[in-house]
Amino acid sequence: MVNFQGLRFHDRTPVYQQVAEHLKRQILLGLVEDGEPMPSRRELAAQTGINPNTAQKAYRLMTEEGLVRTEGNNISTVSLTPERRAAIEEELTRGLVQQFVQEARENRLSYKKVIGLISELWDGEDD
Repeated sequence: MVNFQGLRFHDRTPVYQQVAEHLKRQILLGLVEDGEPMPSRRELAAQTGINPNTAQKAYRLMTEEGLVRTEGNNISTVSLTPERRAAIEEELTRGLVQQFVQEARENRLSYKKVIGLISELWDGEDD
């Protein structure tokens, strides 16, 4: 079952969106697979300490984004296709890099310096 206990909230993004982002990160890291059961809305609220209405809103978002499916009154499960997994990887990677570039620009770092530091710190990995 997907575990949300390690989720730590911050103030910048609505909590229900942070729940969906947490699931995406778990997918990206290979910790969650297609068909894996999700906690119930009440279990999600208990695991994370959020309001049950917020948990319901998170489920609605995850369903709309195609991350979760619920058939009838059955348990909800993760819904992943190779295309969805690739889209999640692109979305999270792009978001991380955009945030980094924005902060680097705000700190008036030069492109050349940043690229040089990234190359140095990457430790020779080719991927």
